[in-house]
Amino acid sequence: MSLLLKNISLPLAGFTLQVNADIRSPITVIFGPSGSGKTSLLDLVAGLRPAGSALIELDGEVLTDTAKGLCVPARKRGIGYVPQDLALFPHMTVRQNLLYGHRPNQQFTFDHIVDLLEIGPLIPRGVTQLSGGEKQRVALARALLTSPRLLLLDEPLANLDLQLKMRVLPYLSRIRDEFHVPMLYVTHDRFETLSLAGEMIVLIQGRVAQSGRVREVFSRPANLDVAGILTMETIQPGRVTRSVDGLVAVEVGTARLLAVAPDLPPGTKDVHVCIRADNVILLKGKSTPATSRNQLTATVRGINPEGTLMRLELDCGFPLAALLTRQACEELALKAGDAVVALVKAPNVHLIPR
Repeated sequence: MSLLLKNISLPLAGFTLQVNADIRSPITVIFGPSGSGKTSLLDLVAGLRPAGSALIELDGEVLTDTAKGLCVPARKRGIGYVPQDLALFPHMTVRQNLLYGHRPNQQFTFDHIVDLLEIGPLIPRGVTQLSGGEKQRVALARALLTSPRLLLLDEPLANLDLQLKMRVLPYLSRIRDEFHVPMLYVTHDRFETLSLAGEMIVLIQGRVAQSGRVREVFSRPANLDVAGILTMETIQPGRVTRSVDGLVAVEVGTARLLAVAPDLPPGTKDVHVCIRADNVILLKGKSTPATSRNQLTATVRGINPEGTLMRLELDCGFPLAALLTRQACEELALKAGDAVVALVKAPNVHLIPR
């Protein structure tokens, strides 16, 4: 799949959506805070609203070209859309919803889609009789039954709790793996992004702040705004004391760290030091780690549940957050006031000039 978004410009409240992107990943997440233009971008791709200027091509076919006055109608684009409110018809049964817009196709047969998403028992019900997770699956099935060549998902799991998300996400993975339907997936949820996508685009105030592989963007945000949106747990001011061939020594509070930062501009002294909580390893007692790891003597200041994990607030000369499983916390018998050793690999210490 190739989706070209070129010279996108659309005035919105308080800013202008401006995007240039060449999307080729099976699932690409459009990530950003509320009000950053994510839904508006999907609407442009779907052909649901006119752009100030835009060139949109899907697999080489021009869908929108404002310079030539061309705009293929939404119904002829071959794009499936699951909006945030799902847009199921409340006066119809599940079967009637599924057959609305159904385009028979050997790949997207009615029975196969129903079996895949496990909604057979729901077919005779009314929409108002469904739970949140059931509605999500019905909306996905309806979009697939249009035989789409691209699937647009606008925060499809936003109204579900974590338990329901865990139950619905595998269905999205099945769609990806079995039907090979490319997806443009809007969210501001880190868990959904890491679970599903290969590539991501970070949108802030209508502009692409960063794009690339999901793991790379989350580990190495381009600037402080992106780091904040991606909820980088530890962001502390630091000062570079030495830099040789991309290996950088930096002072953070009363601690000293080594970072791998080959792209740090020469002569940079003041930096933001960013560390993901899941990149922190905790040990009790003394340790002799590999040279690629920073070893920090720390005190546990607090332990709090965070979803299925436990978040630990540490003092190691600067505030440091760590995420552990409940089992790991129990095995280490951790409690507030305990002395621990925090290990952080040098490549996992990300530096942003300030």
